[in-house]
Amino acid sequence: MARSPGAPNGGYSPHRWTAMAGMCVAAGMVWLSFADFGVAVPTIADELSVSLPALQWANNAFSLSTGALVLAAGRLGDIFGRRRMLEIGLVVMGLVSVPAAFTPGVEGMIAGRALMGVGAALILPATLALIPPMFPVEEQPRAFGAWMAVAWVGQAAGPAVGGLLTGLLGWRSIFWINAPVALVGLWLVRRAAVESTDPNATRHIDLVGLVISAAAAFCLLYGCTAGQEDGFTDPVIIALLVGSVVLAALFVLVERRVADPLLDLRLFSSRPFSGALVANSVMNIVFAGVSFLLTLYLQEVRGYGPVAAGLLLLPSTATILLLNPVGGRVAARRGARLPVVLGLYLLGIGTLVAAVLGTSYHYAVLAVGLLVLGAGLGLMSIPLSDTAVAGPPEELAGAASGMFKVTSMLGGAFGVAVTVAVQQAVETNQAVSRARAAGLSEADAQELGNAVTDSKLADQILASVDQSTADAITAAYQEVQAVGTGRAVGLAGLVAVAAAVVLPLVWRQARRTRA
Repeated sequence: MARSPGAPNGGYSPHRWTAMAGMCVAAGMVWLSFADFGVAVPTIADELSVSLPALQWANNAFSLSTGALVLAAGRLGDIFGRRRMLEIGLVVMGLVSVPAAFTPGVEGMIAGRALMGVGAALILPATLALIPPMFPVEEQPRAFGAWMAVAWVGQAAGPAVGGLLTGLLGWRSIFWINAPVALVGLWLVRRAAVESTDPNATRHIDLVGLVISAAAAFCLLYGCTAGQEDGFTDPVIIALLVGSVVLAALFVLVERRVADPLLDLRLFSSRPFSGALVANSVMNIVFAGVSFLLTLYLQEVRGYGPVAAGLLLLPSTATILLLNPVGGRVAARRGARLPVVLGLYLLGIGTLVAAVLGTSYHYAVLAVGLLVLGAGLGLMSIPLSDTAVAGPPEELAGAASGMFKVTSMLGGAFGVAVTVAVQQAVETNQAVSRARAAGLSEADAQELGNAVTDSKLADQILASVDQSTADAITAAYQEVQAVGTGRAVGLAGLVAVAAAVVLPLVWRQARRTRA
């Protein structure tokens, strides 16, 4: 139980806000790890001589393992204790981060980030599921607000933190820095948090559902990432993408039949819960994809170093913090759906403004776009978490928070994979068209097109020509990358606006319900 006998405030622990600080440290570490890797990609690519798709796997390995295991982790928290799972997750993530920092190649880096994701999967649902039993109803919006502020500031400030660490301490520091942070979080949690379980939960884990859901996520992300190199008309890529849909449908069928499902489908009988998941998926798809592209664009096209590139993306952090409490107040008066829909509109509009960089670059325009999209994230963050996690019955808190984080992590990984795929498709088409217009043969035009997204091939081409020609080719590469980035970011903005239009049809129940 989360309440301490004889404690004030109706039996709730007097140390709950200290515990909340530890939970926020843990969640902040996870979201920084999710977001700080992208800004180091150009530096790592130069040092290790690896391609963008390979580094995308290192980026997405964290999200994939977290998203695949977070439902099971929420279930383990319900059975064995949410604080216990949180502590184990902090230990795992802190310990794994150190060897991952000093791996000699990209394969070890991918494995290290995947193992870090195991710890993150244990941390995220526990930190959210501990809030309803630890805090009285009137304090829960503040607690969720603190958690969501840390989560979104962690994501928005991730490139800046990653850039500073990369510039000052080297890119490996974005891994090992987790060890001391995990120690701080563990100390606070052990000192102040109280245990919480679902007394009605059985000890059965739905391993079949776990395997199927993980396979579905893997097929989807592998297909999106490998498709950038092999082409989306490749039979293997088509089979992977179709397989992900089939496996997702199979997962639903299995969960309907098993006695103790990994995901309790009763959650989806709530229209607000379903609507919150849709909105959370879209906001993570858009923001993660756009952030990843912008960190690459600022370094590879505009020539900024990792520190400057990270700091230039900070404006969204300010409006996230500014609008975060506003969303909670609006939801308390008008229901959660209104600030979520408005937030999606702002996210889309801000992203569309940022997309102007595809044709001309003025940092003031990019900053305005970041401020607007940050306002959207801040406005909807508290209403989303309050609806998705505090809305369902307390005994389903672990499953609800787990599913909420599944959409966050897999949405973010999917967003990176898809936006980069769109960017590279546009870049390749632009490069091939320009090469044909310059009079090159079809074979040479295709080679130049492929070189836009294959760094090793690009290096070979540049090494084979004189300096003036190499400079001209580099300028052309940067131009088509700018166009590709702008169009991919613009498409992400349109997705957010479309979601804002459609969401009221899914989320028809405007009033929140609590058990």
